[in-house]
Parts: sequence; structure tokens; C-alpha cells
Amino acid sequence: MKNVFFVMSLLLCLHTFAQQGTAFGLKGGLNYNSNGDFTSEVQVQNATKSVGFHLGVYGKLDAGPIYIRPELVYTRTSSEYKVENLIISKLDVPVLVGLDISGPLSVFAGPDFQYILSNDFGSVSIEDPENQCTVGAQFGLALNFEFFGIDIRYERGLSENEALLTGVPGSRIDTRPDQIILGLSVKL
Repeated sequence: MKNVFFVMSLLLCLHTFAQQGTAFGLKGGLNYNSNGDFTSEVQVQNATKSVGFHLGVYGKLDAGPIYIRPELVYTRTSSEYKVENLIISKLDVPVLVGLDISGPLSVFAGPDFQYILSNDFGSVSIEDPENQCTVGAQFGLALNFEFFGIDIRYERGLSENEALLTGVPGSRIDTRPDQIILGLSVKL
């Protein structure tokens, strides 16, 4: 399943790059993230937001004032709980549809297909989440100039996805992301 997801993501990006009049480039930035609640038989804890990062590639297909922008991004998020910190590494494939508003300003939104590569809850053993592949949504604003762009977006995981803690009966953690993403992209 992991290989199928990766190959489909790569083909999607390569297909977009092969279209006439497209642009492609590199992107990276910071995430201000938290995941869902940590629940045990004794307590429920909300996550404290923490900073993570993302790195990847993007493609852009212009169609007048509307554009399509698929991305393939490695994302690492961190959420702080009283017990431990949850660190998740994943591949994100947002497929965004944007609208140029005025000059370099545009708005965009679209689904984000996510594949969880790993999760770590410090010294507490955690099982793989229910689903390695999940779906989220992103929307935001971008300033796109000739060779670079800056965007700010909000992402929320839509698929419920919990992971159980090994050896701690009745405990689970919600792995859905809730984050603000600040990105910088460079056109190649």
C-alpha cells in the first residue's frame, strides 16, 4: 500500500509537470501544529501547539485566472502533551485549486491526501494509526512573484484516525493534524 501511494503521488506530480505552460519548483516552510486529544482511562489531554517543518516539490498549471497546484511534501509535525510529545512524519499530496485575485495575490483550497510514515510518542510505545492514508483539507492565501512565492494556509485532517498506546489499556491519541502552514516556494 505504501509503494502504491508513493507511485500514484509521483505520477500525479510528473503528469502536471509534463503539461505545456506549467511551472514547477521547490517548497519548504514551518508548521504551527497540534493533533487531537490524548485520551486514557484517567484523563483527556489537549495538545499544545508546536513548530514543525515541511519540504517538497510543487507543480502549477495556469488556466487564466484559475490554476491547479499539486504538491508532494514531506511534513514533520510535533504536538506537546503532559505525558510526552507526539512526532509524526508523513507525505502530503495537496491538490489545490487557486484563483488569482489581484496582481500577485491569490486564494486557494483543496484536498490534502496524507500518508503517515512514522509516529513517535517518546518513551511510550504507540501502535500505527487506524489508517496510514487519510484525507484533510487546506485553504489559504498566496503571494506569487516571478520566481518565488509565499503562502499561508490552514490544514485540518478530515478523516478520524486514532492510534492506541501499547500496554496502556483504554488509551489512544488522535493523529489528525490541525495546523497553520507558512511556506516559501522557488520556481525552477
